[in-house]
Amino acid sequence: MAQIIDGKAIAADVRREVAAEVARLTSAHNLVPGLAVVIVGSRKDSQTYVNMKRKACAEVGIRSVHVDLPEDISEVALVEEVHRLNADPAVHGILVQLPLPKHINEEKILSEISIEKDVDGFHPLNIGKLAMKGREPLFVPCTPKGCMELLSRSGVTVKGKRAVVVGRSNIVGLPVSLLLLKADATVSIVHSRTPDPESIVGEADIVIAAAGQAMMIKGDWIKPGAAVIDVGTNSVDDPTRKSGYRLVGDVDFAEVSKVAGYLTPVPGGVGPMTVAMLLKNTVDGAKRGVVE
Repeated sequence: MAQIIDGKAIAADVRREVAAEVARLTSAHNLVPGLAVVIVGSRKDSQTYVNMKRKACAEVGIRSVHVDLPEDISEVALVEEVHRLNADPAVHGILVQLPLPKHINEEKILSEISIEKDVDGFHPLNIGKLAMKGREPLFVPCTPKGCMELLSRSGVTVKGKRAVVVGRSNIVGLPVSLLLLKADATVSIVHSRTPDPESIVGEADIVIAAAGQAMMIKGDWIKPGAAVIDVGTNSVDDPTRKSGYRLVGDVDFAEVSKVAGYLTPVPGGVGPMTVAMLLKNTVDGAKRGVVE
């Protein structure tokens, strides 16, 4: 049976470390790290995520700057808002909640965020530095960083191991494959056009599942003893639940838990780590301006 990696517990450890660092910065340098969370429009799911991030900030002592903008804001006005936050010395991190309304070009907005405040790590310069040997990005995207943290804090060695990433999104698949490469793994990426994906996944010591396909990865895909990090969050109908649905990952948990050496659950695995890494990135951003 797999050792279940408790993302909630590991995220709580990270938050405690972040809170201690915030307290130190505040007392030693009179500096309170600030995170601006920008939301455009009133999408229910986006509001839920934003509220969760703002609450998490409050719990560790990070000042949260609320920027709530109307659905019909023009792209020009949104860019002005981002520039205002870029120039504000009390803001150390800027996060624009995605997706943005259809009339706004996401790429344009994200590339307007100062690279020094890009706590989501999606600025092309940060991704570019992540991709290049011998360069270090100022920030690494939160979910991929959380995946790596789960592996390291669970005692899983990455160096010299075969890693397979299932999915090639800009948010998870691509950056996590680059992080694994930086950590000296031998990396393959499996995606929707890959023939016979199970044979490639079956060779992996480490599997990162980030395809967005409910329970796609079965027990017989997995090499015995492999470490499996399940980034997927999919809702499937479940009439026994009050909500009428339940959340499952990209991994068939019941099957894979019998074969893998390590496995993250959904929910309670990668999810809590994403927010914890956002807090860590914000504090790292604040520390950059400090002379110890």
